[in-house]
Amino acid sequence: MIATTESRNQIMTYRHLGRTGVQVSALTLGAMNFGSWANTDHEDAARIIHRALDAGINVVDTADVYSQGENEEIVGKALHGRRDDVVLASKFHGQIGSDPTHRGNSRRWIFKAIEGSLRRLQTDHLDLYQIHRPDPDTDFDETLGALNDLVRQGKIRYFGTTTFEPHQLVEAQWAADRRHLQRPVTEQPPYSILARAAERATLPIAEKYGLGVLTWSPLAGGWLSGRYRAGETDAAESSRLTRQPHRHDPELLANQRKRAAAEELQKLADDAGLSLIHLSLAFVLQHPAVSSVIIGPRTLEHLEGQLGAVDVRLGSDILDRIDEIVAPGVTISPADEGYLPPSLTDAATRRRATTAKDDH
Repeated sequence: MIATTESRNQIMTYRHLGRTGVQVSALTLGAMNFGSWANTDHEDAARIIHRALDAGINVVDTADVYSQGENEEIVGKALHGRRDDVVLASKFHGQIGSDPTHRGNSRRWIFKAIEGSLRRLQTDHLDLYQIHRPDPDTDFDETLGALNDLVRQGKIRYFGTTTFEPHQLVEAQWAADRRHLQRPVTEQPPYSILARAAERATLPIAEKYGLGVLTWSPLAGGWLSGRYRAGETDAAESSRLTRQPHRHDPELLANQRKRAAAEELQKLADDAGLSLIHLSLAFVLQHPAVSSVIIGPRTLEHLEGQLGAVDVRLGSDILDRIDEIVAPGVTISPADEGYLPPSLTDAATRRRATTAKDDH
């Protein structure tokens, strides 16, 4: 088993964000775990953010829906005095508050959502504004036009997508070309050893169109951090288990399969002299389409345990063994894909209307 480490000084490496020319750190600090969803200590969250910046991370990713705006407020306060050193990214789409109209990808909501994010983040612009999920109820041309207007107004520098279907990525490029507008320049897909569906089409499409790729959930929501070992019960205490039992309940069959794969990967990591975390992050970092890997530490200890992964290079023997454990393009649990289109979630889209005669 061959795994090499270029440096033990945890010196960050940088890559181009697609064809934008923007240099981004190989690791992105995902802020989702700061606030009521996980770490409620604002001062501790600020320490984690500052440590990440000191380690060379220059991208911070948040969203208005994370802890219903509290997350953006934490990030905004922590970046005071250091804003210009950061590629600051946020997202819109999820519902904010109890008003059902405060969500989606319409021009009306985008213009309202950006003002809220800028206020909470204490800045006059975002470097990257991302569509958090597709919206089947909104014509993409409307969303595209609104985002281009925000670029012209100077409120955002670039915009991108998150967890879009491969055909939607292509359609977004065509729509921008047809209307002679700025196009989405990034995609943020889920990607880990346990969730490899992005390899089938998303990552190749990103390479074809020069999209920057910021991958999320590289540790598969904790399954690749060693937390869900056979016989352990502390998973029940996870806040993620409460919010997303379909992804984290260890009793579900798909999650049992993930645990079995994680145990095989742990053995592989041990043989290579690596932590499972470093093996998992290095795997994602090594894909040629990936610009930066979003890590989401809840504690300073979590952050410190992930920083060194940028120095790890996996040999072909290790990568081949990973392919044997989880085949390329395979996602063990569909729940880890992050988004299922209405064609899968709404049975009416797959069935012709039946009559009483048809039922017999």
